[in-house]
This record gives sequence, structure tokens and C-alpha cells, in this order.
Amino acid sequence: MQRVSMQLVDELKQREDIVIKTIIQHAPWKGIELRTTFFLIRLAIKLPKIVEVFNPDVILFSSMVTASLAKFIRNRINVPMVTINHGQDVKMPVGIYQNFVPKVFNALDGVISVSRATRDECIKRGMNPEKGIALPNGFDMTDFEDVPDPKESLKVLENRFAVDLAGRNILLTVGRQVKRKGHEWFIREVLPKIKSEVIYLAIGEGPEHEELLKVREESDHKNNILLVGKQPDEILKNAYSAADLFIMPNIPVEGDMEGFGIVLLEANLAATPAVASDLEGIKDVVENGENGFKIPVYNSQEFAFKIDEVLKNEPGKFGAESRHFVKENFAWNKVADSYISYLRDIVKNYSKSN
Repeated sequence: MQRVSMQLVDELKQREDIVIKTIIQHAPWKGIELRTTFFLIRLAIKLPKIVEVFNPDVILFSSMVTASLAKFIRNRINVPMVTINHGQDVKMPVGIYQNFVPKVFNALDGVISVSRATRDECIKRGMNPEKGIALPNGFDMTDFEDVPDPKESLKVLENRFAVDLAGRNILLTVGRQVKRKGHEWFIREVLPKIKSEVIYLAIGEGPEHEELLKVREESDHKNNILLVGKQPDEILKNAYSAADLFIMPNIPVEGDMEGFGIVLLEANLAATPAVASDLEGIKDVVENGENGFKIPVYNSQEFAFKIDEVLKNEPGKFGAESRHFVKENFAWNKVADSYISYLRDIVKNYSKSN
């Protein structure tokens, strides 16, 4: 959420038709909950004065966390307020928070959800459907303008992880290792059904990591599974380039969801197509046959079959098409146009009703 928000800010700052003032909290992850609480308290006090001085047309919150201020300052600010929400900031399974979410929606004038699935979750929590819209995250293409050569990237990975990858297809997963990401389900249910010679490389850390190490040891395919933890950006970019397929085997988990799936776009920009679960925000990122394929949730047979099929049919060509698809549909300059158009409609409607 932080990275996407900063990319949007950078894009808006470049536009001649927008004047933007940012209020940003810079904080390390350690103790971020306490820091955020104090930040919100200070902001609730200062924001009305900032609005009086800056005189904005609209206030845009970057998530439901900061948008919670709308409930407390609504009567002190005569400016439309809009939030972006990402999925987990809507579904967070905390009773007090869930009771508060509908009040936040009522205080807001507009809601931008990063996927249709996220918008649906907002509606379930009391948001007026006419108040919200689904608009995708944009993506900063600059880090992927020059993608490493796949053969060179393969050597980098072999040296980094002390493994021989020659003659093997790399299936890559990137992301926080939590239950909804489906790592364990993929290892237990899908990997044994894949007929191609593959290595499953999972990059990331999280509460499921230790359990996944045990699952790997129990697997008959443990020599084909690499759980390498968190990696620096250079290694990550080489992994995207060297991979033959990006895998996102998500499963449904109560109180959690995949709001969008930005890692899919990162893989696509490195010319790596995806095979992913047809679930939640992933539905809005993958277009079958364009940048990957969506598989019904928990259908391990179809998941394995599609992996084998893509690996047999020129994944390199498909990867080039995937990169083109992302550049045409998710570049920030194009996505920002949709954001601005929506915000202008909010400002216009607010003026009419006040």
C-alpha cells in the first residue's frame, strides 16, 4: 500500500493540471502500529487548519487506516473526502475495526477500490454502491525498463542459491508467506501433478515460513523446492527474469484477501506470464491468454495441467505478450487519468449538494 501510494503521488506531481500537497508518515516497520496511532491523532488536530490554508478541492486518503479520520473531522472540514482501499484494510478481522468501517464509509464522499472484489467487500460492509468505484493500481515501469537477460539471471540464481537449474523450468512465487497465498496447498496438491521438470522457487518471509520448511521436508519433491526467504531487489529482479512462469496459487481465507496482486505485474514486466487462482483481486489483474491464466480455486489438476501446457508452448513468446499487456493497461500515467476523472466527478457532485 505504501509503495503504490508513493507511486501515485509521484505521478500526480508531474502533471500540470494537478497541484498536490502530501502529508506522509515515514516510519520503520518496527513499532509502526504505535507510530501510526500518534500520527493519526496529530493529523486529526492539524488537518482542518491545513485545509483552511491550502484550500484543496478534495482530500484523498491512501488507505482505510488514514481514512478513519473522516469520521472524526467530517463536521470540521467542508471538502469532499475520498479513500483508496486495498483489500486487507477493509477485511481486517478485528471486531472493533469491522464495527467502525461502516461509519467511515458514511463519512466519506467517494471510495476507490483497487479491484472489483475489494469493492464488493466494501458494499458488504455498508458502503453505498454509488459511492465507490473499482480502479486498478498503477505500476511504475521505470524499474523494469531494462530487464536482465534470462540466461544471465539463471547464473545469478545458481550462484546465489548453490543449485543447478540447467534443463529445469522455474516456477516462481513472490510474496509474504501467509495462508491465503496458498504455498502449502501448491506444494502438497499441485506440484506432485506437474509432469514437466520444474523447480519451485518461493521468495518471501512471513508467519507461514517455518511451517513451509516442514512441508517441504515431508514432500517427495523436496529437492525441487527452494524456500529462500526474503531477497534483495537485485536477486528478485533476476528471479523474475529467469522464471518460466509466475505462480500465484491463492486460497480463500476468512478475514483476509488478495486486494490486487502487484507482484503479478512485476513478473509480467520481466516477460514472465502467470498461472494464478481465479480469486479476489487477481481476477482484475490476469486476463486469460493475455498475461497468464486464471484457474478455479482448489482445482489442483487444472492448475498442474495449465502449467505443463504453457511450458510446452513457447512461454518466451507468451512472456513478451504479457509485458506488452501490462504496459498498455497498468502504466501509472493511464491509471492516474481514471483517478483524476473520478475525483473531479466527486468534487462536482459535492459542490452541487452543498
